[in-house]
Amino acid sequence: MKSKAIFYHAGCGVCMEAEQALGRALDPSRYDVEIVDFNSAPNRVAEAEAAGVKSVPAYVIDGLPFHINFGASMAAVKGDA
Repeated sequence: MKSKAIFYHAGCGVCMEAEQALGRALDPSRYDVEIVDFNSAPNRVAEAEAAGVKSVPAYVIDGLPFHINFGASMAAVKGDA
């Protein structure tokens, strides 16, 4: 059975580089990868926060958040910062 991986990002430069370098790097035979850009899916911000995402870009793999570098805080993504 494949593992679920969601890559969350906000379209910033760091996020776009991470998407290019890492967003498609997981083995598709082992992972179902979904890429979520908050610019086109702002309704998914709460989902990411509930999964433990504190900043983007970040992966959530099998329910565990993994932060990559630091592009933007979730407060900035929501416009609170």
